[in-house]
Amino acid sequence: MAANNSDPIQDQLGEGGAGVKHEAEEEETSSSEAQATATTMLPRSSSRPQLDLSGAAIHGTLEDRNPTILLPNQSDDISHLALDIGGSLIKLVYFSRHAELSAEDKRKISTKRRLGMFNGSRRSYPILGGRLHFVKFETEKLNECLDFISSKQLHRGGIDSPSWRSGAQPDDIVIKATGGGAYKYADVFKERLGVSLEKEDEMDCLVAGANFLLKAIRHEAFTHMDGQKQYVQIDQNDLFPFLLVNVGSGVSIIKVDGHGKFQRVSGTNVGGGTYWGLGRLMTKCKSFDELLELSQRGDNSTMDMLVGDIYGGLDYSKIGLSASTIASSFGKTISENKELSDYRPEDISLSLLRMISYNIGQISYLNALRYGLKRIFFGGFFIRGHAYTMDTISFAVHFWSKGEAQAMFLRHEGFLGALGAFMSYEKHGLDDLSAHHLVERFPMGAPYVGGKIHGPPLGDLNEKISWMEKFVQKGTQIIAPVPMGVPATTGMGGFERPTSKGDILRSDASAALNVGVLHLVPTLDVFPLLEDPKTYEPNTIDLDQDEFKYWFKILSDHLPDLVDKAVASEGGTDDAKRRGDAFAHAFSAHLARLMEEPAAYGKFGLVNLLELREECLREFQFVDAYISIKQRENEASLAVLPDLLMELDSMNEEARLLALIEGVLAANIFDWGSRACVDLYHKGTIIEIYRMSRKKMQRPWRIDDFDMFKKRMLTDRKDQPYKRALLFVDNSGADVVLGMLPLARELLRHGTEVVLVANSLPALNDVTANELPEIIAEASKHCGILRKAAEAGGLIVDAMAGIQDDLKDEPVSVPLMVVENGCGSPCIDFRQVSSELAAAAKDADLLILEGMGRSLHTNLNARFKCDALKLAMVKNQRLAEKLFNGNIYDCICKFEPVS
Repeated sequence: MAANNSDPIQDQLGEGGAGVKHEAEEEETSSSEAQATATTMLPRSSSRPQLDLSGAAIHGTLEDRNPTILLPNQSDDISHLALDIGGSLIKLVYFSRHAELSAEDKRKISTKRRLGMFNGSRRSYPILGGRLHFVKFETEKLNECLDFISSKQLHRGGIDSPSWRSGAQPDDIVIKATGGGAYKYADVFKERLGVSLEKEDEMDCLVAGANFLLKAIRHEAFTHMDGQKQYVQIDQNDLFPFLLVNVGSGVSIIKVDGHGKFQRVSGTNVGGGTYWGLGRLMTKCKSFDELLELSQRGDNSTMDMLVGDIYGGLDYSKIGLSASTIASSFGKTISENKELSDYRPEDISLSLLRMISYNIGQISYLNALRYGLKRIFFGGFFIRGHAYTMDTISFAVHFWSKGEAQAMFLRHEGFLGALGAFMSYEKHGLDDLSAHHLVERFPMGAPYVGGKIHGPPLGDLNEKISWMEKFVQKGTQIIAPVPMGVPATTGMGGFERPTSKGDILRSDASAALNVGVLHLVPTLDVFPLLEDPKTYEPNTIDLDQDEFKYWFKILSDHLPDLVDKAVASEGGTDDAKRRGDAFAHAFSAHLARLMEEPAAYGKFGLVNLLELREECLREFQFVDAYISIKQRENEASLAVLPDLLMELDSMNEEARLLALIEGVLAANIFDWGSRACVDLYHKGTIIEIYRMSRKKMQRPWRIDDFDMFKKRMLTDRKDQPYKRALLFVDNSGADVVLGMLPLARELLRHGTEVVLVANSLPALNDVTANELPEIIAEASKHCGILRKAAEAGGLIVDAMAGIQDDLKDEPVSVPLMVVENGCGSPCIDFRQVSSELAAAAKDADLLILEGMGRSLHTNLNARFKCDALKLAMVKNQRLAEKLFNGNIYDCICKFEPVS
């Protein structure tokens, strides 16, 4: 094959591709052309399937550990596939279909209308959705890449697409590609797959991918000094200009002024190809990674002349040079009577690495100085996440700038070109992405992503899009049984068909970067009631090494029980058992990776760790591991609710409010994974346990602001009650039915609109927004207040059979509504919530956060623009000691009024 005849040095490292002859070249963009592009809507192409990037969601897939993007509003049968074919690696981005999404039900439509989010128009086309997968292959193994594309029929829309199933296969298939291989291997793709490669400019794609990721991913950029990785929060409104240094075989230095505005200002022919070429000649290494591995065991002082060698072991402090500073790379070899074979390959590799990295750092800084730039981003597969390389470049930038400039690195460095090539489909006949409903196109094909993207104006499809990174696979091989699903699941659930090598789930051979799957999350927003979103930190306790060791043990010990529940939720079939084993292997690998390097996946807190577990479950197609437990406890709790409401109604207002708060805390003990619940469960029925627990929850509490809350409710706001309360619910069963529903009922009785906020996706035994309407409908059969409020809020649309005729007709007209929070975790990060919740918050003047996950592990210290009540029982001795020097079962009733 042609791949085998290419230059081996270029094959190993070809992504930078900058030689001396390019140093004076500049990419120029005509201002008139740019303006025309920015103001003109390109029409849809009638001959090309359409890619709809609007309203999407970020999940992970265990197919690879590389980024994947969910596109839930995709309606056309597309065959989009993009390639970045470099000298050493082929990066591939492809679209896989997602299960068709059902139309919004009447409850959601009613809620959106009430919240002012629904304009009445409906989609006239099916929503198919899907995600973007990212895969890497070695260029010298091009046949494997072609086999992969062919086996999944990616160039024809995938084996689960309507066109493939119907046998309708177009002949004029075009695939977007960038990199030198797009020219070199065009004939091979045509011969093997019958496709034409449409070449996209490599520099365009590189910058487009970088702009996109720096706007979209919160912890995309990081610094690396003295072995310490520090993530950098980029102000999306102050990103430009910056210097992008792409280090491949050679080095390209690009000044980026905005979307579609960039010029190559410099470069050097001394880059990764130089390191690999000289290293190969001098050490006989067979691969670039082998050469890098050698450097980690090297001692460059045996070859490099240091300042201390010249000054008798002393620093040259007058000009700021330490004794260990390199005065001359390989300088010691001049005066020594040695041959090449007398030097250790490890020392040669390290000396080469330092020589080239220092020079790249210095040249980059000088260009930054030339243009007055402080931010320099380094990328390219020369870096490969290699700690010593990053340290060396960082030292050079820091040294020459005297600490005024920073070298920053990109965690998704390897996929900039591939992502840019994929995004270029948008500029060739697709509806553009626009910000704040403005039509704005970019020559680079990169969408404006400021945490939000607005999609094309199709019906009611002008929703915002956010990007999120989730990690669902470790970057080393994970051996586990592959669930044998029906063909339609291939490419949707993250599973590949078994290969001839055996039934294993495995990452790609070069997945050494700590990157996660990129998904496009529909309509996520910053919670508008956060007092200061810029300083908000959800995690109450930092997940340092000691803390992570503790949670490692907790999650590892709980894993067998979780697997049993997950398998049982799927009927205990052989397929479920295989998937359960695979999930256990995958999640255990994640924990081990994080134990080795806590910062491997970015800034990682408990909220991320717990969500990682839920994402892994979902990726192995365990939709709701606790579903049977939740159903059983909901039924049991609803059966005793009428007696509890009757008991509460017999109390005066002040006593009832106290009983309701005690009830929420008491019901919080019903966490079916906690020791507290297990200890009590054998002692009686749900109502008996509830009453025993309520007695234990009597005041004083560890944090006790009840009197302040009571005064606010019953005195300060007696004549002007809260307008709207957002109640963030926690567990199914007694927690929501006997705890939060009665509290919601009391607020409704006071004339306050109530919005119950629940998870979008299952997490342990937490109740979801989809489950709440049925629970409320059942509760409403025994309570007129709940019934009338549920009807007003659209939760009960049709007349209900079985309602007791003798229910008291309470004069309540304020609505009870349900919205999803945009999460699938026991915790909540208010930087990313659903658009429904963000809309509901606009008129809210009271928040009630309930449960350990949402008010202790996260958000205990969060401040809001309205009154906030945080209720929880501490079911963990370590947490009680760390937070309050307290004890297990301590309770908090923390009220934070706004002035």
